[in-house]
Amino acid sequence: MPAGLDSREFRRVFGHFATGVTIITTADERGPAGFACQAFAPLSLDPPLVLFCPQAGSQTWQRIRRTGMFGVNVLAEGHDEVSRAFGTSGPDKFAGVDWISSPAGVPLLAGVLTWAECRVEAVHPGGDHAIVVGRVLTLGECRGAGPLLFFKGRYHAAAPVPAAAEPEVVDTLLAWPRHTDWI
Repeated sequence: MPAGLDSREFRRVFGHFATGVTIITTADERGPAGFACQAFAPLSLDPPLVLFCPQAGSQTWQRIRRTGMFGVNVLAEGHDEVSRAFGTSGPDKFAGVDWISSPAGVPLLAGVLTWAECRVEAVHPGGDHAIVVGRVLTLGECRGAGPLLFFKGRYHAAAPVPAAAEPEVVDTLLAWPRHTDWI
């Protein structure tokens, strides 16, 4: 870290940025692998791209890199324990977790809000992490539950949104055919 910056302070400050929680998965000859990932974002509509940022030395990341394929599992509220299990290193994070294989063979966890199956498109250095860009190949159905959020070092649930609620202004703008005019 640069002089005057402390890693604990860095985490505390950016812990004020709420994130969703995903489990990034792959499978190879050794079986399924995955890790909890907050550093995930949709990147592009055309082509459909996402990004995630694993620790550069992560064994799971090395397996994903070798296979070239990964799944994004968006966790729902109540998946705190799933996130904790995949957020630690261990030999079998999939023990006791229900999952199926995607069309290309990546693990998709049961009960998630939604999922995507992706192919690694590009990898960029990002300090002690890698910045991985993936091309989305297949998208899952969306469940009606709320997301699992991480804020200030704790798990949270989003406030419920009634099904009949009017969309926010940003939703209306994104649906507008020329939404890029304001982004």
